[in-house]
Amino acid sequence: MKKQQFTALLYGWIIILGLILLTSIILAFLLRFTTMEETTLSWVTLAIGLICLFIGGLVAGVKSKQKGWIIGSITGIGFTLFTFLVQYLGYQQAFSMEQSLHHIGFVLAAVIGGVIGVNFVAGENNN
Repeated sequence: MKKQQFTALLYGWIIILGLILLTSIILAFLLRFTTMEETTLSWVTLAIGLICLFIGGLVAGVKSKQKGWIIGSITGIGFTLFTFLVQYLGYQQAFSMEQSLHHIGFVLAAVIGGVIGVNFVAGENNN
C-alpha cells in the first residue's frame, strides 16, 4: 500500500473517531439534561454513525485521490474491526445480528463517501 493511501486511511479513521467522540459527548449531555429517552437515542446514534463514516470515507477519498471504493471499504472495515475488538476483548461479546447489519451499513456509507471524495477531487482537477 502506498504511503499516500495509508495516510488517507489514517485521516479517515481519525476523523471518524473524533466525530464519534464529539457527538457521544454531546449526546451524553443531551441525555442527562433533557427529557430525551434511550429509545430515541438508538436511532439518533445510528444516523450519526452513518454520517460520521460517510464523512470519514469522504476525507479518505479526498486524501487518496484514487480507488475511492477500496479506500472507503478499508476505512469502514477498519472502524468495524476496531469496534469489534473493543467489544469482544473488553466485554467478551460478539456482534449481534442487529449490530452486524448496522456495521454493513457503516461500511457502505464509508464506501459511498470514498467514491464521492475521489470524484470530488477529480472534478476539481478538470475545472
